Amino acid sequence: MKNRICSVGLILGLCFWLGVSGLAQTKSSNPPNILYILADDMGLGDVSCMNSNSAWKTPHLDQLARAGRVFTDAHSASGVCTPSRYALLTGRYSWRGALKSSVLHGYDKSLIEKGRLTVPALLRSQGYATAMVGKWHLGLDWVRAGSKLEAVDYTKPFQGGPVAHGFDSFFGISASLDMPPYVYLENDRARGSASERVGDSPKPKMWRAGAIAQDFKHQDVQPLLFQKSREFLTARAGSKDKKPFFLYLALASPHTPIIPTKEFEGKTKTTPYGDFVAQLDQELGTLLADLDRLGFAKDTLVIFTADNGFAPAANLEELRALKHEPSLIYRGHKADLFEGGHRVPFIARWPGIIPASTHCKETIGHLDLLATCAEILGVQLPPSAGEDSVSILSLLKGGISLSPERAGLVHHSNNGSFAFRQGQWKLFTVPDSGGWSSPKPGQAEAATLPRFQLYDLASDPSEKRNLQAAHPEIVQQMGRLLSQIIERGRTTPGSPQATDRTVPWTQTGWMKEFAK
Repeated sequence: MKNRICSVGLILGLCFWLGVSGLAQTKSSNPPNILYILADDMGLGDVSCMNSNSAWKTPHLDQLARAGRVFTDAHSASGVCTPSRYALLTGRYSWRGALKSSVLHGYDKSLIEKGRLTVPALLRSQGYATAMVGKWHLGLDWVRAGSKLEAVDYTKPFQGGPVAHGFDSFFGISASLDMPPYVYLENDRARGSASERVGDSPKPKMWRAGAIAQDFKHQDVQPLLFQKSREFLTARAGSKDKKPFFLYLALASPHTPIIPTKEFEGKTKTTPYGDFVAQLDQELGTLLADLDRLGFAKDTLVIFTADNGFAPAANLEELRALKHEPSLIYRGHKADLFEGGHRVPFIARWPGIIPASTHCKETIGHLDLLATCAEILGVQLPPSAGEDSVSILSLLKGGISLSPERAGLVHHSNNGSFAFRQGQWKLFTVPDSGGWSSPKPGQAEAATLPRFQLYDLASDPSEKRNLQAAHPEIVQQMGRLLSQIIERGRTTPGSPQATDRTVPWTQTGWMKEFAK
């Protein structure tokens, strides 16, 4: 197995403005608009064109697939929300920074480092109008009104949010729709004060108790996010500057609370989750119709995907009774290292560039967006940016393989465990799921299992046969390469970069076993 990783060493990251101004440029003369839509907790099997046994239909997603390309081996960078979103916007694995496991909450501090190049910052430096609508979930530096974490002065602007990291405008919420504070945010301010409190709500309409603003109603959030996105498109159509745009629509659905509007309650005759997915699909169809009506469709790269796999909070047993498998043939679900945790729907449409009604089996990741945008624009990223991002432009255009190839794709779970994908092989550095499905970390069952897991996804995509005993040489080769990827700070060619070691990292003890 060839080691395609750069030589060992560490260098300090370049500051943001130096990075942007130092981009080597052969700027594209006609750059596309980019509409990137990120669903929240949605499996491959929830899109009906990808699931012949789907309990409901998603006609607008199906039409998007017919007009574009479906990537069947696409992955979020983690089995949970926050680290996936960090990687999507930065082209760098979140575990290289401060967040080694789990997710942030609505009151937590900003995660993206000051000076780190992001997708919107890159695009804005190349003349794009950039906007975000939806769920941020990457922390905010609130102004505190007391010593408690939730003591926030909502009258003061916050730092570290979307407009501090490359977006011209932002409308949305701080974290998941089940996490307080329940208050709308515009640019760098709260739209009101979350001065009241709401109690816990049971599943499926689940949210945590916490502060809520008077104008905030959970059921209104998804329709409002689509409305704000449509308003942005309308504003761009009437703008005199004629800039291309980047709109990042980060939905809060079908994540809990599972709250379809009255119009969609019972619409699919399945479950509230099915109704919520159907609502998402319908509203997506309206947004895409606006894109066409305003004359943008032919010049816009549209990507639809999800931040991680299906969440069991949507009642997996109830769905299976309907013969609906949200993860299709893949094992596991949200939070896991198993494929169901991070293999996600990924559909791309770009008329005249992406061949219609095609499928791609190449392994890709959300973190590839930054390098892809750079290639589209003809700019070269600085050494300290997009350390794990590989351009998929050739695949978007109909190619069947990446060039240059990636050293490998790293998977990460809710508890901070690692798995490593290279070609047909996938190595787990733990004996368990790393997440919420069995065998769970710490369970007695996991203690009886082999130290590592190795699966051949070509012959065993459902990850049922652990081949670690039959192929110890592959375990060693992949383990050493993963160790090097972690130590060297990047998976792409270029200068080695630093990894944050200031936080205790309990999930890397396995590396000692591959240092022999």
